[in-house]
Amino acid sequence: MQQRCILWSYILLFFIYFYDVKKLNALVLGGTGATGQELVNLLLENSNFNKVSVFARRSINIKHEKLTTYKIDFSKLEDYKQLVIGDVFFSALGTTRKDAGSKQNQYLVDYTYQYEFAKMASGNGVNLYSLVSSVGANEKSYFFYPKIKGALENAIMNLDFNKIQIFQPPSLIRQPNLIRYGEQISIAILNRLNNIGILKSFKPLLVHDLAVKMITESLSKTSKDICIYKPKDIYI
Repeated sequence: MQQRCILWSYILLFFIYFYDVKKLNALVLGGTGATGQELVNLLLENSNFNKVSVFARRSINIKHEKLTTYKIDFSKLEDYKQLVIGDVFFSALGTTRKDAGSKQNQYLVDYTYQYEFAKMASGNGVNLYSLVSSVGANEKSYFFYPKIKGALENAIMNLDFNKIQIFQPPSLIRQPNLIRYGEQISIAILNRLNNIGILKSFKPLLVHDLAVKMITESLSKTSKDICIYKPKDIYI
């Protein structure tokens, strides 16, 4: 009789644990970019997430029962506020000055759009915000790119999220179909310098590894409200 009671106790505990595990809703901004693509693919495979909502300018070529894609007109961001509801917001939006066409357009993508989405997420009670920033991000930098990245970090940290995770990766090794010729050259040079012990903190990082780290940390039980991950904290 005692053994039977013990057995039923274990069965009851198992069902309590099984049904108490909350499945999460992930939101991804920039899901068509290099890091964003990796995030989406990994989130769809991860059993901790039962829904993945992607906000992007264009549709992504993935069909999955957990995936919802919203095509965004970035000139009308307020129209999407009611859709920015979930548990974890991954922001991986970004561009280059060359692709954007001007500093003004790059600022819109790398700062304005991301900040406006972050405000909507914060206002809608999203618990955790996870941002892809950049090594050297500094609002007081003399250089444009790290300056706007630093400004975005500071603005995000003033929003009302329970947890904020900011990743400052080094040069990223994008997928073969996305990597540019200039990136290939700079990555090759950095790898050679790393091999002789120079600029190790700038060792190029696979976008896949960055995405893995972001998802892993989003599920961690860290008690810190704001975590900033330097390159040495991201390498797997």
